[in-house]
Amino acid sequence: MKERVFTVMNKAGIHCRPSSVILNTINKEFPYHTFSVETGDGQETELNSILTLISLGLTVGSKAVLKVEGPDEEKAVQRIGDLFENEFDFPPR
Repeated sequence: MKERVFTVMNKAGIHCRPSSVILNTINKEFPYHTFSVETGDGQETELNSILTLISLGLTVGSKAVLKVEGPDEEKAVQRIGDLFENEFDFPPR
């Protein structure tokens, strides 16, 4: 298992659209991996749905630990950790 501490950089936190990007990347690039996030208050959940990710309430500045198990853990923890630290700039709808 690989772990990485990350800090949420997105101004609006991890809401629906960033959650969708993160989960779609997990499903597309790392289908044989298991991902979980543990927040600073000890709340931990597997990253298997947008709702579970949103329920963590990760706001800008939140620190948490990403945990990955699978065949390419180093690449997976780096790629998904980078997404949590990305400042998303979605175009207005």
